This record gives sequence, structure tokens and C-alpha cells, in this order.
Amino acid sequence: MTEFHNDKSEMMYGGDMNGATDLVVNFRKIVDGRFAKFVLKQMTKPAKFEHALAVLSGLEEPRSVKEKMNVSVIETALKRAMKSFNISDMKDIRKALEEPFMRKGVANTLRSVAKYGITKPQVFEAPLMIVWNTTKQCNLKCKHCYASAGPQKKPDEMTLPQKLRVVDKLNTAGVTMIAFSGGEPLISPDFWPLAEYASKKGMYTTIATNGTLLTQRNVKKLQEVGIKYVEVSLDASVPDIHDEFRGMKGAWQRTVQGIKNVVENGSFDTAIATTATKYNLNDIPRMVELARDLKVRKFIVFNFVPTGRGKEIIDNDLTPQDREKLLNYLYDEWQRKDVDIFSTSPTYSKVGIERVTSGTGQTYSPTHFASTDYGSTGIAIADFIGGCGAGRIYAALDDNGDLYPCVFLPLKAGNILENDFQDVWENSPMLKDLRNREILGGACSTCNFKYSCGGCRARAYGYYGDYNAPDPGCTLNSSYYNEILASVNLQE
Repeated sequence: MTEFHNDKSEMMYGGDMNGATDLVVNFRKIVDGRFAKFVLKQMTKPAKFEHALAVLSGLEEPRSVKEKMNVSVIETALKRAMKSFNISDMKDIRKALEEPFMRKGVANTLRSVAKYGITKPQVFEAPLMIVWNTTKQCNLKCKHCYASAGPQKKPDEMTLPQKLRVVDKLNTAGVTMIAFSGGEPLISPDFWPLAEYASKKGMYTTIATNGTLLTQRNVKKLQEVGIKYVEVSLDASVPDIHDEFRGMKGAWQRTVQGIKNVVENGSFDTAIATTATKYNLNDIPRMVELARDLKVRKFIVFNFVPTGRGKEIIDNDLTPQDREKLLNYLYDEWQRKDVDIFSTSPTYSKVGIERVTSGTGQTYSPTHFASTDYGSTGIAIADFIGGCGAGRIYAALDDNGDLYPCVFLPLKAGNILENDFQDVWENSPMLKDLRNREILGGACSTCNFKYSCGGCRARAYGYYGDYNAPDPGCTLNSSYYNEILASVNLQE
């Protein structure tokens, strides 16, 4: 077995960043006061901004002389950013903007900064991503399932016409990405028309699946409806452990074959996702090698959160020390650059900063779905987009339309069928709290990494019933973990 190791950084965050703040300084120039006023006055709706970017890319024609002038202003602003983002030719920007989801993302980001200014962490006008549990129906019964999914569809699950209207609402708001999840999304006949509809709206569509239904036929259908990223859950490198954890004999074989079918198709960004617990911690190095053998592009380690059925196996949570060693091991494996290796633990952002600033790493992951290779310059954006994104970068949508900050944080912010989505996103007191790192409690409130990490708010809620409480999974919060250990009789 590969031994974990932990290279401690000798340079704490806040030291000499060698001019890395240039990135943020230059980003401020893109949306200076005049441009911000222009955006808010002229680009009144996300769709209007997205059309202007389509004109800039050469895909669409301006509808008027005034619109042509507006596009020219946007082009000038983007040119200011080119040096900051290591882009030397405007053709590269135009090429990127040919993708509809890129236009959505750029429009959302620039409108957000125009509206709120540059904030720590950054507040977005609309979530960049919605994780949508389209059904609670599932063919497995996983021990750690946050959704407590089962064999039957819930009676209050939205109808297909309602789900299609939801896509319209998310599109109008400017949401960039929809991640279809569950339950098992492939078990629902609604998934196929829903995914196709969202893809045709220009959103980046993805699926998180247990992989047992990824037959060659279904994989081909995923390609046809526009899915771009397939994330498959796998808990172990060997069948017995995975099957026992997932509650079905033969699940491992079907899941691995499903992964092979996705990779063989060649049309998707692919990932293996696993939740790290004491149950499979020592197997993770072998899982990384399995990911390499299967030729997936990403390996993602999910943070264990005591919610749903996860509360029943709370004693399997990692110690802070084990998590720190694991994250540093994952970071080292990522530096081999053959597989992107991420973690949903916000502490991975802290680890990346420590490793880049100490000279023992080059890449940095501000979130579990994005990375940069800009070294110290890349981590200059850490305080703005890094760390826990619950209710800030993304939100969760349940099968009945209920809105949550995150799939692991079971606190309802509203219902998309009953409430105005934009109003909930902008005005929910809970979502506003989650964007405010100044009100964190315990050690997280004074931590040097409170903007770039901030701890997992779902874990804080899972353990303390308070999303502003400390995340007991960090080594800087070891005392909190020890208190929990004593109170619930967890075994080391």
C-alpha cells in the first residue's frame, strides 16, 4: 500500500505572493465604475449579455447600431483582462465564447462583479451550478446516501412539464451548469427529455450516477442528449467492499463496466467519485491507480457529511489528521498530471495554497470542479472563489422543487415552483449568511484561510446543527473533533 505523507508548507498564506495579486487587480479593471454602470444599464438581463457575447464571438449578428457599440465596449473590457489570464490573442477569447455555456459563465461573472463589486468570497448574481436531484428513486441502497433514496419514486416528485419549466427559470436566471443527480437519474424516464432540453438551452449538462445503468446504449443516448460530463460513484478498488457499501452484490462489476463504456465512447469528460471514510481510506491509493487504468480524466474524493443515511455511520468519519494526510497525498498524485484529482473538502484549497507557496506544487484547485496552473498567480483568486461554495457558487434542487444551499445541507431556502427563484437566491437570509465568512464561529472565524476555505458548512451543520459552527474535520479544529469524539464515543 502507498504510504500517505504530509509536506507542511513553510510559508503561511499572507506571505510574499510575488505579485500574485495582479490577477485580482487586473480583474478589477475589467469592471471599473464606468463598465459596471454600463453593464447594469445596458445588459439588463442575462440573455441580453449572452447575446452580446455571441455577437463578439461571431456567431450572431448585432440587431442595431447601439448593440454593435455595446459589443465594442465589452470587447475593450475583455482585452484588459487578457494579460491577467495569460491570453495573448483575442481570437482565443472569441473561440471560447463560441460555447453557449462559456457565454453564460462570462455573463454571470461580469454581471455579478458589476452588481456586487469584487467581494471576499465572491457573490454571484446566479449560481454557476445547480445540482438537481431529479428523483429519489434508486436501484441501490448506499450506506452514506444523503438523499435517503430508495426503490420507489416519491409521490411529490415534479412532473416532466414542471421540470421543463424549471429549466426555463434557471436559464432565465443565467445558470451556467446543471448537474443531474438523484437517487439514480438514469432510472427515471424523465431524465432523457429533461437533459436534452437543458442542453439545447446552452447549459453545460452533467450527470452523477452509480454507474450500474451505463450500458453502451445508455451511454450513446447520453451523448445524443448533450451530456458533457459523467461522474460515476465507486467506493473501492475491489468488489466486496463496494458492493457491501452500496447494498447490492454485483454492483462493482456493473459500475466498472459502465465506466469503461463511457471512456470507450470518447465523448465525455469523465470522473470517478468516492466518499472518503475509515471504511475505504487505505484503499484510496489503489483507487487512484484504478482511475488511471480505466483512463478517466478526473478522480474526486468527496467529503463525508453526516446527513441522510450518513448519520448512521458517523463513526466512520476521518480524523482531521487522516484527512490532512489524505488531501496532501491526493495533491501529490495530481501533480503527476495524468489525472485531475480534486476533493470537495474546502480544506483542499488550503492544502493547495500551502503547497504552491512552499514551492512543492504548481496547480491549485479553488473548487472541486475547477483548477488553475498559474502557480502563485492562480491562488490570488483563492479568497474570491475558493472554499465552500454552498449557496454562493452553487445550490441544490430537490425532486419536489425545494431549494437548498447544497445537497448535504438540508435547510430549505424556498421552492422553485412556489417562489421566484431569483428572489430566493438574492434575498434568502440563510444564503446571505453562507456568503458571509465574517460570521463564522470558533476557529474558522480567525483562520488565515477563512476566505479561501471557510470549512464545510454542511459538516458544521451535521455535527452542531449550526452552519456557522467550525468544521471539525480540519487539523486547525482538532479540539472540536476531540470533543465530538468524546461525546458520541467514536472509536479512533
